[in-house]
Amino acid sequence: MRKPSGRSGLVIRGSRNIFTVRLDNGGGPVYRECRIKGKVLKGVELYYNPLAPGDRVLVEMEKGPASARASAPALITGVLERRSIFARKNQKALGTNRAAAQILAANADLVLAVTSPGSPPFRPRFLDRVLIQADAAGIAAAIVCNKCDLPAGLDVEERLEDFRRIGYPVLSVSAKTGSGMAELLEFIGGRYSVLVGQSGVGKSSLVNALLPAAAARVGNLNEKYDRGNHTTTLAEIIEIPGAGPAETLIIDTPGIRRFLPWGLEAGELILHMREFAPLAGRCSYGLSCTHRSEPGCKILEAVTAGIIHEDRYDSFLRISEELLTGGKD
Repeated sequence: MRKPSGRSGLVIRGSRNIFTVRLDNGGGPVYRECRIKGKVLKGVELYYNPLAPGDRVLVEMEKGPASARASAPALITGVLERRSIFARKNQKALGTNRAAAQILAANADLVLAVTSPGSPPFRPRFLDRVLIQADAAGIAAAIVCNKCDLPAGLDVEERLEDFRRIGYPVLSVSAKTGSGMAELLEFIGGRYSVLVGQSGVGKSSLVNALLPAAAARVGNLNEKYDRGNHTTTLAEIIEIPGAGPAETLIIDTPGIRRFLPWGLEAGELILHMREFAPLAGRCSYGLSCTHRSEPGCKILEAVTAGIIHEDRYDSFLRISEELLTGGKD
């Protein structure tokens, strides 16, 4: 079988089978609009979207005169092996035969779970889901609490401190005032990061503060529902120059209202929650324990002892049920 050939490049963004690819070029970046050759790529059948920002692909240039090649779309002939995939369950595919996983980013080094203390309201259970998915994907994760210029309730501070306790970096920043932005820039320097959060938490504002030239659109908060408007309509790589010795890339993803973990079985969930994992298999009922009411359950004992936060335990129960039912309400 003939292997795909062509020049290698990095997918910057894509929509409706049209992708912007930054071609590898020693003389400086070259960007080309590309289409998938034959509209089918081998090895991506499990995914709702065949390519995502961060994918490394092979590109075949159109043959013909140079003037015609410059304006004609190039063809993507193959995708190179991915070292990481950050995805979520595609809610549109539930109950259908469509591919269930939507890839948000390929080959990412870091997942930044973005939240805010208010407007929109702080939702730690959303953070739990993003952190679980990052762990399952083998990608480092951190929490970015934007809008730190707004007052934060005691419950917000308590939950953020608990995330720190179990080992997650928490960065409090304000894209509006600039507070903490230098620390954030240093933290992401030399890495490929993906911003994940609900609408209105200020992901695009963070990108604008890191690199004003990115001109990411920022929407006004929907005051009626206290939710953000979807201002970012597709995931896109932003290149941050001078942030570190290696290339620094960051993805601004569209706002997500519901994050369903993908690629996990209910019995595996305990392994991807940091303070739960050391207790796996230690219950009286071993790996058969559901961690709901069984005597001798180490998870329930840890909740009672304050080792596991009650809200985290509630997240565990909810996500376990979703994984058992396939995410259907």
